[in-house]
Amino acid sequence: MADPTVGVVVLTQGTRPGDLVRGVESVLRQEGVTTEVVVVGNGWDPATAEPALPTGVRSLALPENLGIPAGRNRGVPLVAGEYLLFLDDDADIPSPGFLRDAIALLRHDPSIGMIQPRLRARDGKPSPRRWIPRIRKGEPERSSAVFSVLEAVIVLPRDVFERAGGWADPFFYAHEGIELAWRVWDQGKRVWYAGDLVAEHPAVSPTRHSYYYRLNARNRVWLARRNLPALLVPLYVGSWTGIQLLRWFRKPAVLNAWFGGWREGWAADPGERRPIRWRTVGRMTAAGRPPIV
Repeated sequence: MADPTVGVVVLTQGTRPGDLVRGVESVLRQEGVTTEVVVVGNGWDPATAEPALPTGVRSLALPENLGIPAGRNRGVPLVAGEYLLFLDDDADIPSPGFLRDAIALLRHDPSIGMIQPRLRARDGKPSPRRWIPRIRKGEPERSSAVFSVLEAVIVLPRDVFERAGGWADPFFYAHEGIELAWRVWDQGKRVWYAGDLVAEHPAVSPTRHSYYYRLNARNRVWLARRNLPALLVPLYVGSWTGIQLLRWFRKPAVLNAWFGGWREGWAADPGERRPIRWRTVGRMTAAGRPPIV
């Protein structure tokens, strides 16, 4: 039997050249699979990388930074493969059997449509709890169905990705992993956090981006407007508005930025609306997380 084929999309702005090469090389070391890799430069030309990319790795230079989801989407048509791996430029895969094991899981259990592995801090420090995409975090080694993913390392069948419509181009940054997860669930499949599969990533704070709070709020609203039945849109946005008020009421500057994004989310066009089915809402609720929080 031929090895499984994997198209790999690595997104970068060229600001971490050493990490980028390390991540690509970790993909090229994978055993029991055939990989085809493209490095997408968001406003940067990967062909100019120093150190240079390994031989055989394709590159795509986007003339401007289109944002994370749109940048990833541009790379998909350039690589062949029955499966897709999305890898951030500061992530890497320590085990050469990672992809083989992830695909074995997808083939063994066809109800699983997307996998996020356990992320481990590369410096040996405790990994941030937010890397476990569950409300009740529990032990990071415990696997479970989840309803969002941390997008740094994701594996899924190409046909599942295409039926989902890809990543949410308009989002630019934040919450595109929730939308993709919901659209996988809407295909009658589950999203799986695999605590026994490990990838590495530096422990950095998302608030390092100046636009974090604004886009976090805008995309919460867009997520609901694009994906939820109309009845659930105000419930989802309302619950997250309440959470943010409780979380940041002592930081008016944060709330001001957040509500600026909230207002933008209602005023601006979020792009294509594809509400999930009520059957999917029921499945997600039965599995532990109704899409209202």
